[in-house]
Amino acid sequence: MRIDILSVQPELLHSPLQHSIMKRAQDKGLLEVQVHNLKEYGLGKHNQVDDYQFGGGAGMVMMIEPLTACIEALQAIRQYDEIIYMTPDGATLNQGTCNQLSMKENLMILCGHYKGIDERIREHFITREISIGDFVLSGGELPAAVLVDAIGRLLPGVLNDETSALFDSFQDNLLAPPVYTRPAEFRGWKVPDILLSGNFPAIEAWRYKQALDRTRKRRPDLLEEE
Repeated sequence: MRIDILSVQPELLHSPLQHSIMKRAQDKGLLEVQVHNLKEYGLGKHNQVDDYQFGGGAGMVMMIEPLTACIEALQAIRQYDEIIYMTPDGATLNQGTCNQLSMKENLMILCGHYKGIDERIREHFITREISIGDFVLSGGELPAAVLVDAIGRLLPGVLNDETSALFDSFQDNLLAPPVYTRPAEFRGWKVPDILLSGNFPAIEAWRYKQALDRTRKRRPDLLEEE
């Protein structure tokens, strides 16, 4: 999979994408992430990428010319399955969306900044708009990093145990059950006996019940979606 990210602050993306699982995915050649500095497509001697909004109002707007130039330059090289705009008013990111996007080959992600982007970019280029929650950040770079991580870990071969992602929270509209590791007893706090029994069908039944109970208590809305 290849992901191209368009940003006016590309340095914000360097650390999240160059460590841990995302670094492993790229080192294995399973994921290629390229970050493009929109200022390289800016106008004039100052590489301007933003301007005042028509009609007045606070906040600058990312201009249509630099965005179009960058998008079309990338489109001239490859076809994109989705051109995604990270914006607070997009559809809230969930596991189902991550699963869908992990099946794609080429993705482009546009990081919003300032007051947003010229609406004509949304009308003519963007195929999907995604939010990571009902709050506003300084820009779309951190949400883009979240999206890349959520997608990248699902690619076959990225995780050491490929079945691990299948049992994450939200994969089946349930939160993950409790997990334990050694020692079996610490300060009198014991691991549930069922997990030490070796009876794997019983263990799976216990885990399902725990996941169901935890979801009912913490996120009942997930059960209502079924």
